[in-house]
Amino acid sequence: MGTYDYLVIGSGIAGLYVSLLAQQRGRVLLVTKASLEDCNTRFAQGGIAAALAADDSPDFHLRDTLNAGAGLCDVEAVRILTGEGPRRIRDLIEFGVPFDRANGSLALTREAAHSRRRILHAGGDATGASIESTLSGLARQATRIDIGEHHFVTEIILERGRARGIQTIAGDTGAVHTFEGRHLILATGGAGRLYAQTTNPPVATGDGIALAYHAGAAIADLEFFQFHPTALCLPGVPRFLISEAVRGEGGLLVDQRGRRFILDHDPRAELAPRDVVARAILLETERQGTEHVYLDVTHLSAGFFERRFPTIYRCCRDQGIDPTTEPIPVTPAAHYFMGGVRTNAWGETTVPGLYAVGEVACTGVHGANRLASNSLLEVLVFGHRIVERTTMGQDEVMPPCVHPEDHVIASPVLAPNGKTSSKTSGKTTDRTTGNPTPDHQGLASLQTLMWSLAGIRRSGEALDLARAKIAQLRQAMPRPIDRETHEYDNLLTQAQLTVEAALIRQESRGAHYRTDFPEVSPTWQRRIVFLSDASTPAPVGAPREEPRC
Repeated sequence: MGTYDYLVIGSGIAGLYVSLLAQQRGRVLLVTKASLEDCNTRFAQGGIAAALAADDSPDFHLRDTLNAGAGLCDVEAVRILTGEGPRRIRDLIEFGVPFDRANGSLALTREAAHSRRRILHAGGDATGASIESTLSGLARQATRIDIGEHHFVTEIILERGRARGIQTIAGDTGAVHTFEGRHLILATGGAGRLYAQTTNPPVATGDGIALAYHAGAAIADLEFFQFHPTALCLPGVPRFLISEAVRGEGGLLVDQRGRRFILDHDPRAELAPRDVVARAILLETERQGTEHVYLDVTHLSAGFFERRFPTIYRCCRDQGIDPTTEPIPVTPAAHYFMGGVRTNAWGETTVPGLYAVGEVACTGVHGANRLASNSLLEVLVFGHRIVERTTMGQDEVMPPCVHPEDHVIASPVLAPNGKTSSKTSGKTTDRTTGNPTPDHQGLASLQTLMWSLAGIRRSGEALDLARAKIAQLRQAMPRPIDRETHEYDNLLTQAQLTVEAALIRQESRGAHYRTDFPEVSPTWQRRIVFLSDASTPAPVGAPREEPRC
């Protein structure tokens, strides 16, 4: 058993950035289920939003974020995000991230729902890859960061209610390992593979949310999944993100006849919030009986588009499309998960010793609909605060992360075959017996039903059907023993909770749209929070450290 000051799970920008900061305070183990470079960060194209321009301010950025969040943002968390953001950008610059520049200054662009040009980018449209490459290189060189690649975390180990370590299985041998740590930080990313159509890579399987839920942490906002309006749509080709920045630079959405249909849906046109644009595209494709609309950039300078979006340009050309002379076929796809492990403003969860940062976390900054390019900034701001929090005295009083106005749902820990897990000394016992085998058909069925029944548009009838079908898949699920079956198990847990939250929220708000409840309801201007039975307080007299948030 290895013992560390910090256990960091995940190797995207969240895990890398936190590890690089934490190494200054102690010994770090960075665990990732694949290679260090295999993460969602490298697929991020648009950039990072921060109020750096002379005509911009944190207050303007705050206003835009709150407007996009549809009344569900945590205002104080957004204030922290926008206020501390510029300094954290300087951290990345000091680490050596090569942000693009124009005339000696940082080049800034604009994206949907932003009132100012405040998006930094690198390599044109390769911002995520540039950040990941820079930070992973530093992590590999760091003498106080141990890297555990191809280690899948199967369990958070609890001791008297506090997170004390993790259990992993090695991808090459299947060997089980245990590691102890004073501070456990989840940085595992989102759950984009929950849907059949997604811009996310195969590693995005909701592992951190499932781990935290089984450990008893509060999980919130699971009904809010953001569907990016513009993903490349070609037969037999995986959905490839066409950055929001393309529309920010003047790209136009047109239908099969070349008509700019988006003006019929919102006066902000291509720069309306993502949920508005995604639903408008879905409606147009249904009206015209097509799979896609078009993103037209042919009116832009050919040289400009190739320089500004080299990754998108190369991808399109590889598929036989020249964006400078013909429009790009696009359709919405699952992109970003606003929900996650509920944290306070210091990244603390309801389980002492357990922190969450990045897409796996629900800080409250995104509300019901994330403002474009705020996600990478959230990682930096709250990742920095987590490391800062670990150096504070334990008598510090932290703001709560579950509030009295939240709609809290107590539910049993979800497990294969419809059974619930039991807890012994804070560790999960074997949940069922049998010889598990990978169920590719089951995973494909889950992704398809989530896309069709719990996707961009939802209804009570469809969600009820989804719940029943997911229960059937859960019943057929064998006990997971390797990475593949654990990932499927985690996605089933994610699906059950997401559908349940979508059923409970009887309104339409941001990315959550119900055809049977199409209006916003003041009654639901609050969070839906899930607590598993692992969160049940210990019997009177039993020693248990209470959550600090």
